[in-house]
Amino acid sequence: MSAGRDRGYDHAAVHYSGDDELLAVAVPFLEGGLAAGEPTVVSMEPERAELVRAALPPSARVEYLSIGDLYERPAAAIKSYRKLMAGFVDGGAAGIRVFGELPRTAIDSSWDWWARYESAVNHAYDEFPLRGMCAYDTRTTPRHVLDDVARTHPFVATPGGHHPNTGYVDPPSFLADPRPMKPLPIEGTAPLAELTDPRPADARRAVLATAPVDLPAAEVDDLVLAVSEIVDNALRYGRPPVRVRVWAGAGQMVVSVHDAGAGPGDPFAGLLPADRSIGGRGLWIVHQICSQVTLHRDETGFTARLTAGRPW
Repeated sequence: MSAGRDRGYDHAAVHYSGDDELLAVAVPFLEGGLAAGEPTVVSMEPERAELVRAALPPSARVEYLSIGDLYERPAAAIKSYRKLMAGFVDGGAAGIRVFGELPRTAIDSSWDWWARYESAVNHAYDEFPLRGMCAYDTRTTPRHVLDDVARTHPFVATPGGHHPNTGYVDPPSFLADPRPMKPLPIEGTAPLAELTDPRPADARRAVLATAPVDLPAAEVDDLVLAVSEIVDNALRYGRPPVRVRVWAGAGQMVVSVHDAGAGPGDPFAGLLPADRSIGGRGLWIVHQICSQVTLHRDETGFTARLTAGRPW
């Protein structure tokens, strides 16, 4: 929280290359929250959470969150954090502190999804008196991820202090910037189904007909719903032709839906609930139930890629 503000997300990146560097930022930040009587939260991988716990006094009243459950999907993480912070504010909190990190699997297998998250939270959490720090290990974090971190965090926190980040890009601009969509390995094979301008019911049948037997039924059902929503959106709001392609392999499915339109105008589409009066609920639902969602714009139109099953 910036000085003099009752609300506003102070979102800082922490770059570290060893345990000592990490603790040199985390411990004073958390102790400052405890001294101020603020709800103080840590959401990190277990080994680093224990490292932080051991560096704090045994009596420190810090809440430790399960990172695996919290960061399963970006939209779900935003929803969970907003609920947590609203509870703190309702309980009288004038300030909140969170020190966290994304799980390694999010960085390795679905970074573009989480890059959108790191940008969108600057808007999604701005109504709360929140100071948050996001830790990134420079020894293991890829360069392209660190480049996005520099564009999505308004501040940088170091052992020497807390500084404005001159490379920060506001969320509407960052989220509107087209990002390359890296093909998944399975997309190098021939699709099992290809449809042009299908009705949502046709798309649902194509997913059910090609679903691998080792993909849990609940995940197939979620993908069927997600594909139906996206196809309906493309037919209603996009431009023809609408093309659907379906791939399936051992324990995984991928469906891409492409139309010739520009895609949703809301930069936060999918990550935050849309106003019911203007539509857009479909992408919000899809982001809640798919294993991964990739949105991509280029000169040919707009593509939504939905996945179910094991990591890629």
